[in-house]
Amino acid sequence: MSLNRFEQRIFDYWQGHRDERQFWQEKVRGIVKSLNDDHAAATRLDGEFWRYYVERSGVVPVFKEAARHEGMKRTSMKNLAELVIRLWMEPRPKKKKPDAGLEMLPGF
Repeated sequence: MSLNRFEQRIFDYWQGHRDERQFWQEKVRGIVKSLNDDHAAATRLDGEFWRYYVERSGVVPVFKEAARHEGMKRTSMKNLAELVIRLWMEPRPKKKKPDAGLEMLPGF
C-alpha cells in the first residue's frame, strides 16, 4: 500500500515517537471495535488523522516545515487508516463457506 507524503510523514513520526504511536494504536483499536466495520472505521480515522496532522503542524518542526512548503490543503488519510487497521488489529476469523458439493462425493 502506498501512502501520500502527508500520511507517510505521520507514519514515520509514529515510528520515532513511541508514546504517540501507542496512543494512536489504542485509539484505532477503540474506533474499530466500537464501529465493528473496517470501512466505517477507516472513514472516521481519515478525519481524525487529518486533524492530528493540522495540530502537529503547529508544534512539530518536521510538520511545520512541510506545511510552510506544501500548504495545508486537506489531503486524504484513508490509506494510512486502512494500513494501521491492518497492522494494529487482530485478524478477524474468516466466515466459513459451506462446502457445496462435498456431500455428493463418495465418503462424505
